[in-house]
Amino acid sequence: MLLEINDVSKAFGGLIALQDINFAVEDGETLGIMGANGAGKTTLFSLIAGHAKPSQGKIILAGQQIDGMRPAQISALGVARTYQIVRPFRGLSVLENVAAGALYGSHQEKSMATANQMAHEILVDVGLDDRAGQPAGSLTLAGFKRLELAKALATGPKLLLLDEVMAGLTPSEVNQAIDIIESCKQKYNYTLIVIEHVMKALMRMCERIIVIHHGEMIAVGAPDQIAQDEAVIQAYLGAEK
Repeated sequence: MLLEINDVSKAFGGLIALQDINFAVEDGETLGIMGANGAGKTTLFSLIAGHAKPSQGKIILAGQQIDGMRPAQISALGVARTYQIVRPFRGLSVLENVAAGALYGSHQEKSMATANQMAHEILVDVGLDDRAGQPAGSLTLAGFKRLELAKALATGPKLLLLDEVMAGLTPSEVNQAIDIIESCKQKYNYTLIVIEHVMKALMRMCERIIVIHHGEMIAVGAPDQIAQDEAVIQAYLGAEK
């Protein structure tokens, strides 16, 4: 297993954000995480990436316990994440944004020329190569989302955490995003965990889906199983009708 989440809970004061979360992710798997807003999904990503520490439990990456490590240490081990709210360096070019990941990621390329070369290749992969020299702040929402993916890919991840990268996109942009994510996964050979409200994306991309409701796991299974699970329908799908 690449990632193991063992009895993980997280409380912020008296608020329990996650309780007794248990699952494992195989090397190369695409795992989806779904749940209503406030369910604890992003908190889980923050725990894995080192931006918060579990109140209890262990997080194991490739046999090494990582809970309690700093984000930079976990990044150096090959964990990368994107954010719901895009965070580009708006004053830098699109290429410079991606090259920064190559300089500070798991492979830590020290040559700026090499980092720029890697960044350009990744921009081709995500369809932003024609915007390489433009300021990152000039991109559209769809462009920002692709840039977030490119920045994460530049760090050389073994485990990529995508947090609602399709939020706000049109149906055609969603289809394009799915194609890009799947082709990049095949090329760069990383394990993928996806938080997403766009059900079509989860159903198409994921081997398994975990459902979190009020901080607790209520279901795990193949996409078709999750779509028919009564607890999921009542807690999440039914709530959206």
